[in-house]
Amino acid sequence: MAQPPRKSATTHRVPTRSTAAAKLSELADGHLDDVLAACARVLRPLVRLALHMGAKHAQLDLLLRGLLIEEARRTWRKQGVEANISQLSVTTGLNRKAVTLIVRDAVEHLPHSEMSAPAKTLTLWLRICTQNPSLRKLRLAGEGAGPSFESVAHEATRGNVHHRAVLDELQRLGMVTAREGFVELNVDGFVPAQDQRGMLAFLGDNARDHLLAAVSNTIGGQPAFLERSVFARGISMEDCERIHQMTRARWNALHHELADELNNAFTSAPKSAGARMRVGIYAYFENIESGVSTPNAGPSESDARSGNPPT
Repeated sequence: MAQPPRKSATTHRVPTRSTAAAKLSELADGHLDDVLAACARVLRPLVRLALHMGAKHAQLDLLLRGLLIEEARRTWRKQGVEANISQLSVTTGLNRKAVTLIVRDAVEHLPHSEMSAPAKTLTLWLRICTQNPSLRKLRLAGEGAGPSFESVAHEATRGNVHHRAVLDELQRLGMVTAREGFVELNVDGFVPAQDQRGMLAFLGDNARDHLLAAVSNTIGGQPAFLERSVFARGISMEDCERIHQMTRARWNALHHELADELNNAFTSAPKSAGARMRVGIYAYFENIESGVSTPNAGPSESDARSGNPPT
């Protein structure tokens, strides 16, 4: 009896993903150590904050799992797919049970700094003061020559928040003083130092947008955002502070110019406009501990537009 032909021992698998996707995955795997090292640098200050505020591993672990799932969903949605449990599991590396059990809290525990009526009011008031420093003291309300605190708050919030509520919050933060029908500025910028919740909101919003710009520039796929810095190692703490103060002074001038531009854009924008923008600056310095092996270096500049130090 004739035997059926034997099948070849060699089998051919049907590719489960495109060649382009495979190459992209291979490239990512090759840089995984570098990616994790970059994440560690970014996360270290946040871990320092979390420990200082009493957060524990379990809370941070749950937070990270939730963020993994949230970002995985966003990635799939960009491809026009509402991801199922299996897809989220494969993308995040979490098992199906863990993905199923994690329910993200949709409530934002911190306020959005860009939505703050007191911040908008104070910013507009400071802009007015750059043109006329005598307006650091305003009438609380009523008719008269020049603006009043009421009119400034009404313009800044488009009439959506009563000026008394804005005043109460600015007084609570120690940013203004109200007496005898007048309100006077006590600060040169909206920094809610007496409000830890407000400071945490600004930390989250400012650092998030800085990192979003840097991540977008690193991943590519769209025009690069402005994201540059200049740095040096091996200088005195006195020079650090001097340069710090010089940077503050230069930023104050640019800050008011940018605030004008953003306010004009906000005022003239149609109600359907949904874009947001944040422009910031930072400076940080510290005294490096003795025994650090990194050699001293002169000034350098990073340019995130190209991903390399300029030549």
